[in-house]
Amino acid sequence: MHPDKLLRLLENVRNRKISTARALESLKKLPFENLGFARLDHHRHLRKGFPEVIYAPGKSNLQILKLAQAQNKSGSDVFVTRVDASAYKTLKKKFPGARYNPLARTVVIERRGSKPKTGCVLVISAGTADLPVAEEAVVTCEVMGSKVERLYDVGVAGIHRFLADWNKLREARVLIVVAGMEGALASVVAGMVDKPVIAVPTSVGYGASFGGIAALLSMLNSCANGVTVVNIDNGFGAGVSASLINKK
Repeated sequence: MHPDKLLRLLENVRNRKISTARALESLKKLPFENLGFARLDHHRHLRKGFPEVIYAPGKSNLQILKLAQAQNKSGSDVFVTRVDASAYKTLKKKFPGARYNPLARTVVIERRGSKPKTGCVLVISAGTADLPVAEEAVVTCEVMGSKVERLYDVGVAGIHRFLADWNKLREARVLIVVAGMEGALASVVAGMVDKPVIAVPTSVGYGASFGGIAALLSMLNSCANGVTVVNIDNGFGAGVSASLINKK
């Protein structure tokens, strides 16, 4: 239960707008709600500062909808990742204000509209083929309250494109670098800034890239200081980590 909703519940009991029995019935869902197929963690935002995120793959459209409805009813915003168009249409029928980013494959349902963004996370992609992962990181950062800047298609094959936006690098508090192929861009960026760099290898590349393993190993073996690496294609994980750093 969202803290604001809990305070309203207690206020309503004190003002005798609802009965104590009804209030206790609401509190039975704390700290999680058993939906049969899933146990929705309503207290995660109290522990982590961010509500539970719904990972769409492996779930039916109806299951995704039931999770979103339960989370929305509890007073939390809803964030769904790896959503296909069919699941989005199901959510849109019940939540007309749902925002879908087809490139990032994310759906955001906000209860009180967009909130002010703070700090600055710069998301950099080596190529346009890396954009789905980069956009997933962008949306995650925005949902978590971070201001985000984008710097796309600036890979090492034409490094002059990266150097043309030096001001963006200086203004950012933390940088996310998304790259496939050989994953060299993360080392280049980390060697030029005094900020934390979160590297995201992508499964983009020819046969010898082994579905992103080549980029992953390059980033893990970076000779530049300050590079932290998340798993292949994990734009969400990078966005969460960057936002936590950005808020400090």
